[in-house]
Amino acid sequence: MENPEARSVTSRELLVICVLATIAGAVIGFVGGAFRWCLHVADAWRAHVLEWAHSLPGPNWLIPMAFTGLCAATAALIVGRVPLAAGSGIQHVEAVARDEAAPPPLRVVPARFIGGVLSIGSGLVLGREGPIVHMGAAIGSETARRARMDDNHVRSMHNAVAGAGLAVAFNAPVGGALFVFEEVTRDFRFRTVVPVLLSVGAGVACSRVILGNRPDFTVERIDTPSITLLPVFLVFGLLTGILGAAYNRLVIGPLELVDAVHALPPAAKAALIGGGIGLLASLAPLAAGGGDTVSQHVLAGGALTLPLICWYVVMRFIAGPLSYAAGTPGGLFAPLLALGALWGILYARIVEAVVPAVDSSIALPMAIVGMSALFSASVRAPLTGIVLVVEMTATTSVTVPMLIASAGAVVVAHLAGVAPIYDSLRKRLLASPAPPAE
Repeated sequence: MENPEARSVTSRELLVICVLATIAGAVIGFVGGAFRWCLHVADAWRAHVLEWAHSLPGPNWLIPMAFTGLCAATAALIVGRVPLAAGSGIQHVEAVARDEAAPPPLRVVPARFIGGVLSIGSGLVLGREGPIVHMGAAIGSETARRARMDDNHVRSMHNAVAGAGLAVAFNAPVGGALFVFEEVTRDFRFRTVVPVLLSVGAGVACSRVILGNRPDFTVERIDTPSITLLPVFLVFGLLTGILGAAYNRLVIGPLELVDAVHALPPAAKAALIGGGIGLLASLAPLAAGGGDTVSQHVLAGGALTLPLICWYVVMRFIAGPLSYAAGTPGGLFAPLLALGALWGILYARIVEAVVPAVDSSIALPMAIVGMSALFSASVRAPLTGIVLVVEMTATTSVTVPMLIASAGAVVVAHLAGVAPIYDSLRKRLLASPAPPAE
């Protein structure tokens, strides 16, 4: 027979975790909101620098090259002091959830905040979500440690506030919670669900104090696509699975190449990569940066010629993995969403040209479906991807095509034998000479 006292202790522990998760969620809400606000300012300042550079005579492309290279090198120097601040951070969050690594220390927060603003704000093709998720995990872990909770509860707090971080990054509370359940813990038990929901709710509410209460993207009303077009979306999903598998391989390739170059210090490698991305930004501003600008341009129906769409797809397909290889703070989600939107528009234009029954009205639905399908193919978390995109665009009329395309993308990517991107990155992290535990 179960001990009533043990039940009461467990209930009290759950209550304490819920209270602490709410407090820590509020903290990451303000921290993540401030981080996103800083990135908005940095993006505006970068656009001003590009405009000013273009007005100058001579080789004005040297200015954005130097600007991005210097910022990337500075961010790499910060990572040199706090190695856990490198890259996305989500792979470390998953390693901690699996008890393969120790929770991150609190010094990860300022390192990722400053380093992320420098690297993402200067134009590297990196996402804001990785740093915010990892900062949330560090805040959750530290909150539990300060409350003198045991290791299991520290991990519970770590996971819950990491979910709040993703929710804050994309203003997507349900998507942030699903990310924890589907990708991080793969656990839907009561004592996992409740702290996550409270932390996510507090985080998003506090971040909206800074950022406002509106979806990340402004999208016009979209009619539900005809059921006769579902095969078109299925074929798109199957092709997206191939693209996602290729993207995952491409992310790992430059990382291994950069690791193999021992003659240069990490800051010099980051400066060279940053300089290349700065040159790209000078030639095609929408090809650089985290991707929100190009995603909004596509989702707002902005005019792009077919050759220009092809150019942006190719450039961002290469620039994302190259930027990640710089080893500076920054994630993969936001660039994936932008690439997916571009890829969806490209596919829609091609189908429109070769299939008489398809017209231009399919373009915007295909861009939205592309965001979720490419995310699903790369991360293998289709429910999270679909819900994130629905919340970010405030659009539900293409849910069925998203389900079909995402399912097809996940199946093809799995059959291709390519691991989910964060599984590959987690294995690299755990195999690195410097252990992730601190």
